[in-house]
Amino acid sequence: MKAFLMYRSCDFDLQQPLPWNEQALIQDLGLNTLFRAMARDDDFLFNIAKSAVLLSLTDIDTILYRQDILKDCLKNPDVVRNIYDITVELIQEKKKNWYYSILSHYPDSIVHGAVGLMQIFVRLLKKLRHIADEHAHKFSSEGFKQFFSMLRRELDDDYLDEIQEHLRHLQFKNGVFISAELGKGNEGTNYLLCKPDDRKQGWLKHFFANRLPSYTFTIHERDEGGFRALEELRHLGLNSVANAVAQSADHVESFFKMLRVEVGFYVGCLNLHDQLTRKREPVCFPSPAPANERKHTFIGLYDVCLSLRLQQMVVGNNLSGDNKDLVIITGANQGGKSTFLRSIGLAQLMMQCGMFVPAKSYSSNIASALITHYKREEDIAMVSGKLDEELARMSEIVDHLAPNSLLLLNESFSATNEREGSEIARQITRALMEKRIKIFFVTHLYDFSSTLAQAKMKAVLFLRAERYADGARTFKIIEGEPLATSYGVDLYNEIFVEKTNRHNETDLSSDPRVAQ
Repeated sequence: MKAFLMYRSCDFDLQQPLPWNEQALIQDLGLNTLFRAMARDDDFLFNIAKSAVLLSLTDIDTILYRQDILKDCLKNPDVVRNIYDITVELIQEKKKNWYYSILSHYPDSIVHGAVGLMQIFVRLLKKLRHIADEHAHKFSSEGFKQFFSMLRRELDDDYLDEIQEHLRHLQFKNGVFISAELGKGNEGTNYLLCKPDDRKQGWLKHFFANRLPSYTFTIHERDEGGFRALEELRHLGLNSVANAVAQSADHVESFFKMLRVEVGFYVGCLNLHDQLTRKREPVCFPSPAPANERKHTFIGLYDVCLSLRLQQMVVGNNLSGDNKDLVIITGANQGGKSTFLRSIGLAQLMMQCGMFVPAKSYSSNIASALITHYKREEDIAMVSGKLDEELARMSEIVDHLAPNSLLLLNESFSATNEREGSEIARQITRALMEKRIKIFFVTHLYDFSSTLAQAKMKAVLFLRAERYADGARTFKIIEGEPLATSYGVDLYNEIFVEKTNRHNETDLSSDPRVAQ
């Protein structure tokens, strides 16, 4: 049995390696906030969210396949959570069957433990079958229709009754019936566990029934050697059955484990959706475009991790960035540029794992890889200067870049002077654009950005953090060419002048001469 709720024809591998830049993505985009929101303090769901989000899909059909399943989950959250709870119940029940793993080298113990587990599995499978019978008509996605159809087809009443009958026999309440043959040296061979004849019949018919001749013997209660020999015969007879029952239990258990992983991803999405909708934040299902296109258009996109950390709603932004290879973002300090860049990366990852995105509408082409290059704070452990460290990271990035990758640059190459940093930025961005890399670049390098603006390149879009004449920030990112200032004086006034004025006002108000 297979769930196939993450892919059409294969399981989701929770053990597959994560991208080489996993730690950089988590740090630069603040992904742990997203993972914690999806997990709700559940370590298992945290790991699922982390793997599913970072292991981006590049196949549009699979993205849409997951989107349809998630839409079903949003329509039927209680049913989906119930399915997940059944898989968790298995873990809790298995902990009680500790003997299965501890004594698993004895065939008798293997059979006993596997039968106990199978009885739990049958009970839980019946629960899943009941959910399929009662709620299947509410689901329209290909994934769930296939899943419920599988449950009904493979877990019909006759099949479940047959399993329970076999499990009843394997409890051996009336002893073990084993046949064997004599081999070389009159040693026993071809041991075979036989099904007991437990047909009910009257005592008269049983007394006069034709029976094959048989012989019995009784082991003395103090005959330890005899009991060991008898136990060895029992193990020989049960060995093949033990293997078969254990394999069956492992097969059913693997189904529940995979179901827990795959449904767990959608439970994480439901957890996130609940938190965002409670704040009245908009979400939508994005429209992915082929990787070789240049598509990036959205309305009301916001940084979902920032929203999860704040009580109030956060500012959303709009963009019409189709047919653009390079987006340059400039403007006032603390105007929302880095937040905007984070929202781009988060939305791309969420889209490419089949989730909804934090926006009113969103469409983007698939990225073959998402890579970030953010300015790092000074690190005393660095063996070289900041610029050398930046260039070393960029060299590593170039080694992993492929055509149609999405590269997010945040104040890169700013560790040197304006002229040198601008020249480095020009040469690197030009080379990357020639290799069909899509770039979003937040920068204060005016020489670099203004030169590109003067070139009037059709594939380059210029955005700017909005600032009012009085210095107020709206945290909106609007279309606009770079200006020769980032308004650092605003920060100076905010930090020093206003603070000084407040201090002086406090001093004056406490002066008794002023009070008179």
